[in-house]
Amino acid sequence: MKKGIHPDYVECKVTCACGNNFLTRATVPKLEIEICSSCHPFFTGKQKFIDTEGRIDKFKKKYGYQEQ
Repeated sequence: MKKGIHPDYVECKVTCACGNNFLTRATVPKLEIEICSSCHPFFTGKQKFIDTEGRIDKFKKKYGYQEQ
């Protein structure tokens, strides 16, 4: 490998929107994420809608979906 062309690989603190924190290694020292394994529906078994950019509301408006 050539020297001086690769980024530094440092310890990284990851913070999730649910409040979960953990340490890993990455090229940046800090990451803020929206979903982690503690709150993702695949791992928790609970269905949860994650609306980014109003996609769910846009779908409901387009197709006239009414919640019961």
